Amino acid sequence: MVVQLEIWLVLSVLVVSIHNQVLGISHNLTCNSNDLKGLQGITNGMESPIEGWFSSGNLSDCCKWAGVTCNTSSGRIVELQFSKKGLIGKLSDSFSFLDQLKSLNLSHNYLRGPLPFSIFHLGNLEVVDLSSNAFNGVLPVSINLLKLQVLNVSDNYLNGALPSGLCVNSTRIRILSFAVNYLNGTIPPEFGNCRFLEHLSLASNFHYGEIPGFLFGLPRLRELALQDNMLTSFPGISNSSSRLVRLDVSSNMISGKLPDFFGSFLNLNYFIAHSNNLSGRIPLSLSNSPTLSSVNLRNNSLDGSIDINCLAMVNLSSLDLGSNNFLGTIPANLASCRKLKTLNLARNKLRGQIPESFKNFQSLSYLSLSNCSFNNLSSSLEILQHCHNLTVLVLTMNFHNEQLPSDDDLQFKALKALIISNCKLTGSIPSWLNGLTQLQLLDLSWNLLTGLIPPYFGDFKNLFYLDLSNNSLSGEIPKNLTQLQSLISRDISLEEPSPDFTLFRRENNIRDRGSALQYNQIMHFLPSIDLSSNLFTGPIWPEFGNLNKLYVLDLKHNRLSGLIPSSLSGMRSIETLDLSYNSLTGKIPPSLVNLSFLSKFSVAYNNLTGIVPLGGQFATFLDSSFKGNPGLCVALAENCQKNQERWQPPASEDEEFPILHMLVITGFGSGFLATVISLLVVPRIARPL
Repeated sequence: MVVQLEIWLVLSVLVVSIHNQVLGISHNLTCNSNDLKGLQGITNGMESPIEGWFSSGNLSDCCKWAGVTCNTSSGRIVELQFSKKGLIGKLSDSFSFLDQLKSLNLSHNYLRGPLPFSIFHLGNLEVVDLSSNAFNGVLPVSINLLKLQVLNVSDNYLNGALPSGLCVNSTRIRILSFAVNYLNGTIPPEFGNCRFLEHLSLASNFHYGEIPGFLFGLPRLRELALQDNMLTSFPGISNSSSRLVRLDVSSNMISGKLPDFFGSFLNLNYFIAHSNNLSGRIPLSLSNSPTLSSVNLRNNSLDGSIDINCLAMVNLSSLDLGSNNFLGTIPANLASCRKLKTLNLARNKLRGQIPESFKNFQSLSYLSLSNCSFNNLSSSLEILQHCHNLTVLVLTMNFHNEQLPSDDDLQFKALKALIISNCKLTGSIPSWLNGLTQLQLLDLSWNLLTGLIPPYFGDFKNLFYLDLSNNSLSGEIPKNLTQLQSLISRDISLEEPSPDFTLFRRENNIRDRGSALQYNQIMHFLPSIDLSSNLFTGPIWPEFGNLNKLYVLDLKHNRLSGLIPSSLSGMRSIETLDLSYNSLTGKIPPSLVNLSFLSKFSVAYNNLTGIVPLGGQFATFLDSSFKGNPGLCVALAENCQKNQERWQPPASEDEEFPILHMLVITGFGSGFLATVISLLVVPRIARPL
């Protein structure tokens, strides 16, 4: 009995031991030797080690290393996640050891060197993400990955042609992205074999030729991004039914008429073709499309009248026809597009007035009519005030030489941005602006406005961008402009409903790893106060230093006088400070060297004296920032001391009196002392010895 009990105990211990070992395999995975060699190959290409890898005592449990995931049953590495690790180096061919890998994500790591072709021969790979690095060279002609579903090599330095054999073996690819590289050539016909493809992005490369028609026939393709290439034409009209939801062919070299093929797109919501050479009229199949939600044809050469069938285009929410050659008047029926929020008709050959029907345009939120030939600003504002959801209104370069209406009954309670610049408007700043309680951006620049800035401007709680430059406004700058809450705290939160609405364009070169950014949201504007080129007098208020969220303060070309307040150093976010062409006196406050973000600074052509402060951003400013101030000098200049003596300011009357008094006392004392000495010393000298 005792022997049986001992045997039972031994068996129990063995069972428990085996169970614990099994648990150890599932919960404490050890590193496969081949996988370990593969990881070693990765680190060999790094300029700096990956934190936590190959440290003492952890070689056997690489499945616990940062970014490494193992299969719970086999213990083999199936996924590497290196996103945003800031690694620098190149990938070695040691990836061939990781023969069970299912997912490889090396995005945003700045990895450099040739693309490792061995990655494309790992049979179990499902996801390959090598985006946002610095890989160069060409892509392999054939990619032998039977299980591959996602391939992303965007934002690198790859060149050469697209891989023609991509979908010969890798037939299940769903997502392909080659965007932002230096790839060239035509789109290979073999891409027509990618029958499972749902998303294809070839944007920002150098592809040329005709857009292949077979892309529109891929049965599962939903998104096609071909923007920013050198493509020249659309394919012929196809009778096939495309499943595309989004088609972007903007910023190419596509010329000729826009094909009348939109009847073939059963699900197309977004059509983006801006910045091409398209001409002719809007095709009927487009203007009658029931599926299109957003149409962007800006910056082409389209002409004729604007014909949009709002009864058919029941889903239209954004229409951008800016910078074309459209003629005639604004179609009155646009107000019947019940979902239309964004309308850009700027920079066309349109004329006349805003239709009365726009009083019923309740869905309208963004409207740009700039640079046309519209007239009667008073009537336009009276009509548009009935658009109760109107948020952004741009009327620049119209209504020439008219008067800015002063009707106190105008109300725009929802308006957040009002831009009526470069119209040569006369009159003064009206009181009805006081009712724009939601105003965040106001631009009335380049007009002929006179008078004062109304004191109510300081009551705008959300205003952070004010441009009144190039007018004839006068008087002192209202002190309450220094109390704008959004420039002190700036806690405005705003989600814009339309990302396609363009206000301004910032020029960046996408080939320099940037992008042609556009100011399509109010919040993209830099917090600014621009009062330049007016007739303002008086001081620069010290309270401007309270505006610690202000980026731009431009007061040049006015008649401001007095000292530059040292408190301006409180504008901790300031990037541009221009006080040139005024009548300022005194010294440049040394405290301004503490403005660490200041990149543009000018006090040229004032009456400043003293030495230019040293340190901070001041070491980067050119002499042109200080010229036109004869009494101002740079501390390191040889003639600075002589210059200071020459321009030493004259003493005031209060200072002159004690100096003159001391001179009189000194002269009297000297004379008295000389007399005493002559009486005492001279006779003694004359006495005989």
